Amino acid sequence: MVLSQTVRGKVTDEDGIVLPAVTVINISSDKKTYTDAAGTFSIDASAQDEIRFVRPGFERASIRTGQNSSEELDIKLIRIAREIEEVKVPNITGDLTKDARSVAKADKGRAVQDAVGLPQPTGKMREKPAEVKQVLVPILLGQLNVKGMYDLISGKARKQKRQYRYDDLQEDILWIRGRVEDDYFTKEGIPEERISEFIAFSFIAKPQSRTFVKSKNLSGALLSMDEMIPVFKARLQETKL
Repeated sequence: MVLSQTVRGKVTDEDGIVLPAVTVINISSDKKTYTDAAGTFSIDASAQDEIRFVRPGFERASIRTGQNSSEELDIKLIRIAREIEEVKVPNITGDLTKDARSVAKADKGRAVQDAVGLPQPTGKMREKPAEVKQVLVPILLGQLNVKGMYDLISGKARKQKRQYRYDDLQEDILWIRGRVEDDYFTKEGIPEERISEFIAFSFIAKPQSRTFVKSKNLSGALLSMDEMIPVFKARLQETKL
């Protein structure tokens, strides 16, 4: 007779950072669970069952359960190396003088930038919406900003800001969904078709959860969002009544 046991442990990366939302699968019984915000998990298994750990961006790992269920497992996942962007080099002709000039010409712009310490462009390339202050101050100084005035009067600036906020929200939602399987939410009672709505609700109700997303801290984001699950489920129940 094979006795069932509860296998417990923690999943981290190679640097010891805890990994939430890792899919933990008992291949032998097809049972599945997920690591929590602290990277811990528990799953039922029998001796010699294969337990597999899967998370996007990491190599999957597997272990075989032993006879002792009291020992807590320490699982480390290795991050998959990302491909480095290809560096373009000038065509090589074989003529050392020409090739040297070609390379020097290609690197001239970068050399000047490095020498003066110019920063690389950051953030999204967006048209900056007109601000009231930026338009009114030049007018007071006798300078008319026609485009800025038009954007404010027509409502274009307001529409731009609204669109940018919406785009950023969708990007943050996709960041979560790209790293966490739907089952992580559905097992807590969030309908699959309402997962994105729940994430958006969490961002609004607990802005700190979105701050964690901005800093690429999935553990913090999930821990903050988990607190909103009962609230969101209660709202869903109210809409059904």
